[in-house]
Amino acid sequence: MKHLYLIRHAKSSWADDGLRDHQRPLNNRGLKQLAPMSRAIRADGAFDGTVYCSNATRAQQTLEGLIPSNHQHAVKLAPVLYTFNHEVVLDWLRDRNEDSITLVGHNPALEDLAGLLLKHAPDTFPTCSYMHITLPIEHWCEIGKNRGRLERFLTPKDVSYEQFHRKRTKIRIDEHSPLAWHIPESLLHQYQRIRDLEPGVLQGYDDEFLHQYRIAIRRSRAIAEAVVDISGDSDLRKAVKSLKRHGQATSRLRDLHVLLGDLAQWPLEEDTRLALVSSGARSYFANLADIEHQELTKRLSSGQYRKDMDEWYQLITSRHLKKITRKLAIEDIHKALKKHIHKHDAVARQLNEQSPDDHFHDLRKRLKRIRYLAELNKPAFHDRLRPLKHRQQRFGDFQDLHVQIDMLLAFRNSIATEPDMLAPVAGLNTLISDLAVEKHRVRADILTLGGIA
Repeated sequence: MKHLYLIRHAKSSWADDGLRDHQRPLNNRGLKQLAPMSRAIRADGAFDGTVYCSNATRAQQTLEGLIPSNHQHAVKLAPVLYTFNHEVVLDWLRDRNEDSITLVGHNPALEDLAGLLLKHAPDTFPTCSYMHITLPIEHWCEIGKNRGRLERFLTPKDVSYEQFHRKRTKIRIDEHSPLAWHIPESLLHQYQRIRDLEPGVLQGYDDEFLHQYRIAIRRSRAIAEAVVDISGDSDLRKAVKSLKRHGQATSRLRDLHVLLGDLAQWPLEEDTRLALVSSGARSYFANLADIEHQELTKRLSSGQYRKDMDEWYQLITSRHLKKITRKLAIEDIHKALKKHIHKHDAVARQLNEQSPDDHFHDLRKRLKRIRYLAELNKPAFHDRLRPLKHRQQRFGDFQDLHVQIDMLLAFRNSIATEPDMLAPVAGLNTLISDLAVEKHRVRADILTLGGIA
């Protein structure tokens, strides 16, 4: 078995007309492509064998930004790879004898080479993209048409949300018109965004993909639940439940992402920092995140998920939904909003220092529904939406602290009886105590907010 790894150079600059093609460097966009792709390519083992790189400046700069320093001894410059003809690369490969070869080169040579080796090759091979191809051959001279199997294909937009988002088209809707007038179009836009984000979520290299995926599901639910709240439509209510289940399945992983991010950023005392290191807390939570990601990958790859998303698409593009939304009146939105604000304020008045956390979480859910209803008529509720977002942020902070304290307590309890863990447990107790103080402060802030009306 032979392994062939193909890497196209990152985005290059055409700014200097005086440079020969061979001398062109990477531009700023190309430099930004390197860091996110490096992690993914290294994890796939592309730098474990011999690496051959075109001697063009842009190819060498690409490799320097991708390969770790301890693998640079395996790099060999290959002027033959500065070519746009895949036949040249193919002939050169036939004389190799390594089991694993990585090529850093140019299009169309690499794209055409993949097209020859693979029965179903990717349609394009963008800058800084990567392919791993396996070949069931003993010698490279046996390489030929359709002999390869594509093991992995990654582009920068699959591993970096920044690269994914760079050229995203936004839905073009008159910002001064109520959302109720264009609900089907908005739901379709969110549906397409969910589907486009799925590859990045599945790859798992950038946590922001999951965050944006959750936002797209929440926005879809928000719009649909607001319509259900007003219309009472049973078909839409049933479909929203499936969407809600898929969103809830991401909650644990997102909580772990937030905790791991905060652990890396919190200004911790030295004793607490050492406690996290010696106890293995970060590794513990990172392992939990890996397990959750594996479960989420299974879910998003399942037939049930595809069925639910297909049914959701059929509903939001149906005449039935258009008929429901055409009947929506601004007065209906105002009436439903008034009812929910009244219920929210009644619960808010009962909150006090002794109220359990669940009561705060319940109020947070009520607040979200109010905001979603208000967004159905942004022109009328523009002045209210910003304060609602501020309230929601405070409740979100409270929720994060509640979850983080619970996760840290569970970890502390799991190591409390182990030998030599006295000092780490003490450090964890300090961190948990500090978070509890911050949680109490946020709780006090929420209690001062009062009602909405």
